[in-house]
Amino acid sequence: MTEVDGLQSVKPAESELLVVTGMSGAGRSTAANALEDHGWYVVENLPPLMLGTLTELVSRMPHSIPKLAVVIDVRSKELFQDIREALGNLRAAGVDYRVLFLEASDQALVQRFESGRRPHPLQEDGSILDGIAAERDVLRELRDASDVIVDTSKFNVHALATTITELFTEQGPIVLRLNVMSFGFKYGLPVDANFVADVRFIPNPHWVPQLRPHTGQDADVRDYVLGAHGTEDFLDRYVDALAPVIDGYRRENKHYATIAVGCTGGKHRSVAVTEELAKRLAKLPHVTVAAHHRDLGRE
Repeated sequence: MTEVDGLQSVKPAESELLVVTGMSGAGRSTAANALEDHGWYVVENLPPLMLGTLTELVSRMPHSIPKLAVVIDVRSKELFQDIREALGNLRAAGVDYRVLFLEASDQALVQRFESGRRPHPLQEDGSILDGIAAERDVLRELRDASDVIVDTSKFNVHALATTITELFTEQGPIVLRLNVMSFGFKYGLPVDANFVADVRFIPNPHWVPQLRPHTGQDADVRDYVLGAHGTEDFLDRYVDALAPVIDGYRRENKHYATIAVGCTGGKHRSVAVTEELAKRLAKLPHVTVAAHHRDLGRE
């Protein structure tokens, strides 16, 4: 046990501390409910400066509360300064924690505030968009420093709850969770991607009439894509390139990363390559892998 300025670092290794924050309207309450449903002790709307005190109290009974999630609203500049100080104190005291940041697109947030018939807490005399912009400005630094960023733009409450469950309810120490995502460049880059691979160098099945109606999950398209010149070499080299990065993430206590694989429309090449890449990455030690396809069926 170490002691820094009177704050005892007594948070045991088997306990987990998760700080949940993010944009207003992005789903903090839904995330909190999902965590609570799976055994987390959840404290909502905690003033940031009380985070250290709560952590110290809970650490005295680690077996009673092994998983603590604290939902913090930091949409004002004053509260942002408070949480920066609180997290700095935890880090200095040797307390291990993670930060989950929930965000969504401007369009999604506007729709949610309008459907709920309530103003954005920072819009004052302006529009909802003015409030969202002000909040993004305040939270930019915290977002960039977060361990896990989840974009909830296309999620309903059930999809968000499922995502939170998949991320934070595995028994035992969480190693590294990889989310391998296919997408179409014509629909925009995924905002939460840590890595982006462009597989438009592979011949496009779209131009093969008998393959065009099918997707990268179908055997004929998969065989065409994976059998194309250069695909096998790309997969071998990409996995080799990612292996030391994944090892480094674990050493730095990073628990989640998204690898995005893009083609033109997100239907053929990126889907087939994503499925194969996920299989290969799953063979690496201390890694769990999930594959999903952002734009499949969107055409």
